[in-house]
Amino acid sequence: MANSPQARERARQISTRRAKNHRRRSMMRTYIKSVYAAIESNDKDSAVSAYNSAVSVIDRAAKSGLHHRNKSARLKSRMNARIKAMA
Repeated sequence: MANSPQARERARQISTRRAKNHRRRSMMRTYIKSVYAAIESNDKDSAVSAYNSAVSVIDRAAKSGLHHRNKSARLKSRMNARIKAMA
């Protein structure tokens, strides 16, 4: 239990940030899953549109520090490669 006022404030900040990060991470995973679902259904148009919306979410997650920018580049690269392989 936090005893000092400073420690109490930090505990509040940490719990708020943890909740925000959880929401952002969940949203990012949902968008990624939608891209892979469109790829599995062999619908290239919906896969491309899902990819474009997922890229925006992934870039915002990297910008906010949710994960490293190289991870976001790797995720986007793998999705894009699967979309291009559909043709």
